[in-house]
Amino acid sequence: MGKISSKSSSGKTGKKVQTDIDVKRKAVKLVIYHLKKKVSKDYIGSEHIQEWIEEMEELLEKPEFDLVEFVEMRKKLNDIIERTLDEEMRFKLRDSWYSFGRALDKKVKR
Repeated sequence: MGKISSKSSSGKTGKKVQTDIDVKRKAVKLVIYHLKKKVSKDYIGSEHIQEWIEEMEELLEKPEFDLVEFVEMRKKLNDIIERTLDEEMRFKLRDSWYSFGRALDKKVKR
């Protein structure tokens, strides 16, 4: 599971061929977008999730997609969820954690 670049295009048509990596990246971005909307309110410990979101956005900006790094970020999110005292927010974060895992499993439809 090394670093994979998502730059691939077909030579004849000039269209970008969507790879599994492109699909995963797009799905993860969508999960992060929805997570940001969920944690817009302040609660005890919200600074931890805000820091995690910032770290995820930096990771998504990288040109390569290292699945190991994203799995590590998912583990960090789980740690944050376990330390969250607000029960309602913990359930929302857990839903996002589950969606994040599904996003990492996405593949191109063939």
